[in-house]
Amino acid sequence: MRMIEMLSGQLRVDQAILTGESSSVEKDLESTIATNAVYQDKTNILFSGTVVVAGRARAVVIGVGANTAMGSIRDSMLRTDDEATPLKKKLDEFGTFLAKVIAGICVLVWIVNIGHFRDPAHGGFLRGAIHYFKIAVALAVAAIPEGLPAVVTTCLALGTKRMARLNAIVRSLPSVETLGCTTVICSDKTGTLTTNMMSVSKICVVHSIKNGPEVAEFGVSGTTYAPEGFIFDNTGVQLEFPAQLPCLLHLAMCSALCNESLLQYNPDKGNYEKIGESTEVALRVLAEKVGLPGFDSMPSALNMLSKHERASYCNHYWENQFKKVSVLEFSRDRKMMSVLCNHKQMEIMFSKGAPESIISRCTNILCNNDGSTIPMDATLRAELDSRFNSFAGKETLRCLALALKIMPMGQQILSFDDEKDLTFIGLVGMLDPPREEVRNAMISCMTAGIRVIVVTGDNKSTAESVCRKIGAFDHLVDYVGHSYTAAEFEELPGTQQTMALQRMALLTRVEPSHKRMLVEALQNQNEVVAMTGDGVNDAPALKKADIGVAMGSGTAVAKSASDMVLADDNFATIVAAVAEGRAIYNNTKQFIRYMISSNIGEVVCIFVAAVLGIPDTLAPVQLLWVNLVTDGLPATAIGFNKPDSDVMKAKPRKVSEAVVSGWLFFRYLVIGAYVGLATVAGFIWWFIYSETGPKLPYTELMNFDTCPTRETTYPCSIFEDRHPSTVAMTVLVVVEMFNALNNLSENQSLLVIPPWSNLWLVASIILTMLLHILILYVPPLSTLFSVTSLSWNEWAVILYLSFPVIIIDEVLKFFSRNSHGIRFNFRFRRYDALPKKELRDK
Repeated sequence: MRMIEMLSGQLRVDQAILTGESSSVEKDLESTIATNAVYQDKTNILFSGTVVVAGRARAVVIGVGANTAMGSIRDSMLRTDDEATPLKKKLDEFGTFLAKVIAGICVLVWIVNIGHFRDPAHGGFLRGAIHYFKIAVALAVAAIPEGLPAVVTTCLALGTKRMARLNAIVRSLPSVETLGCTTVICSDKTGTLTTNMMSVSKICVVHSIKNGPEVAEFGVSGTTYAPEGFIFDNTGVQLEFPAQLPCLLHLAMCSALCNESLLQYNPDKGNYEKIGESTEVALRVLAEKVGLPGFDSMPSALNMLSKHERASYCNHYWENQFKKVSVLEFSRDRKMMSVLCNHKQMEIMFSKGAPESIISRCTNILCNNDGSTIPMDATLRAELDSRFNSFAGKETLRCLALALKIMPMGQQILSFDDEKDLTFIGLVGMLDPPREEVRNAMISCMTAGIRVIVVTGDNKSTAESVCRKIGAFDHLVDYVGHSYTAAEFEELPGTQQTMALQRMALLTRVEPSHKRMLVEALQNQNEVVAMTGDGVNDAPALKKADIGVAMGSGTAVAKSASDMVLADDNFATIVAAVAEGRAIYNNTKQFIRYMISSNIGEVVCIFVAAVLGIPDTLAPVQLLWVNLVTDGLPATAIGFNKPDSDVMKAKPRKVSEAVVSGWLFFRYLVIGAYVGLATVAGFIWWFIYSETGPKLPYTELMNFDTCPTRETTYPCSIFEDRHPSTVAMTVLVVVEMFNALNNLSENQSLLVIPPWSNLWLVASIILTMLLHILILYVPPLSTLFSVTSLSWNEWAVILYLSFPVIIIDEVLKFFSRNSHGIRFNFRFRRYDALPKKELRDK
């Protein structure tokens, strides 16, 4: 709507839902002269969905539905397509690559054995071809990690559960991992970095003038609307009874009486809420923190009240003591409001307003040391102006001055002429306070290599002040090139915009479209962007970002557009969630590594057996058992690995980084090759060296398929014995259990992260071994899986063959920790297991 007539002294509107401004906006009838005006500049327009907090006016409707600011946000959301997460992209590429490699190996094995198709044992060329086709299929079964989708989903779900405990509620499962590679967090200021609850943080009063003007400053703690907080003097000492000081007592009276707002406790949400102007509610809370005079037990007595009673107990006390007689509403020309009160046959006028208006109307000052009233002189006036400029300028506090005046007895009506010859009580400075835990969260982000860009609809100076308080500017010498308004940023040429994006720490005076534009621009620079927000204005950017993070107290629109909701509205929770996301990715990498190295072992086992010309080491049913049961349980348990201690000290990984890079793939090959060779070695050992075996020469084993056509000193049925394949299968299972212990950490030794650091993994290994022993020693199952029971001597050999996998991986981890892996990565980078999509597309 466009304003056409003012029906009260002023009209103030809370536009936070649309623009993110921390305080209400004054509207007028004058049209704006700004070019490229943003919503904040349109002071004669009332927007759909915003709330009038003071005043009355008449306006004409100029847009409905899709033609409103809210409507344009809806259209912007509809135009946004969902992006695939980095993990999904990489797993898709990994799956495609794996399929091609497996198909190639299967065809190769079949072709290598073409010469054996006509062997007499097969009974013809066609049967020989079918036999080796079965081996190729067994190879495919061995190579494909069937449990991978289930394990990835389980790991993400476990991460989601852990994040819920951190107050981060995940709405999109794959987005859990996306947090781990976040490089930029675009954070809304109001309500995320700050509490969005205006609070008085500074008080300035005149102490005495005996030795020249002595001005006292007090600090006020507490960052929410809760009447909980203390008042400190300028040395940082807490005042036990603030209401005993005359100026603080009269400040509390004026704050309670010259006030049109309400403060109440909401039991459903468990917090204190405002009704009315946020600056007035801040004064109500200040009155509660000052307390009441004459009660030595005041602080503890107030704490014994219920939260509902405590919300406005002191305010109600003053309202009962002083009866309101007349009110002069706030007006733009006076920039102040006054209220006439009656108290014990005495008429008192309390006034509050802009410091420049109040101080200029004051002729006296109330002293804080003895409650005396002294005349205001030029020196005092200059000192108060200086303090006001310090509060409003350097500290960017929103300032109000409070004053009083004793009126003639029996006066019932106030006029504008009464607002002179006032007695100055004090100056209060208020702000939308930063959350206490945000500063440490900012430091964690910088340590982790994550850049934070504060994005807000507020004005530049206020936002810069908040950024200084939370540490967003700690690494900067000056703010030039790091702090922009949306208009300044849009006016930059293309190349300068690119440079500005790489250095930006703060963007102010933004509209919803600017937030979306910022996210797109950062994504074009290959950044992984997390966007936080709570208002309807944030929804398009939340949907466009790689991970949208909505506030629990935010609008339903913002939550529905997000991937994750912060139940406690706390920026620090995002940092904890990033650490969790990184841990999840590391665990995902660990179980992919475990499954692939195990599967490479199975492929090597079958391939080597085919090349050497020895009998099949494993039957297809045995391979399936190993893949589905013995691999699956430990792989799932790896998802419970604890995060490495340095998880938030590393830089974010690049989106283009393969899940399996060159050096890692080399490690997989080494471990996989050992797994396969140990399995084949167990099979050959039984035939050649075992006390219970036939002790054949190696050449006889290689020529097993010609046994029926020649004379031998042993029966050909020995090649049908179940013992060798049972030994081979058990070696494969046991070596994979040891390999699972290797995967407690990518690079940390087992001496640093011992097996009992993940009891789920230990339990899964025990359960897997019990299941394996079950199929070995229970007759119906042993028949089904073509296995037999083993002797103690055979178990000892199995352990001898299996344990070295831990020693080999410890050596490889040592190289990784001592940067040799980096050089390997350079040499092997062309063999990345995950080809980079950008290169393929080119």
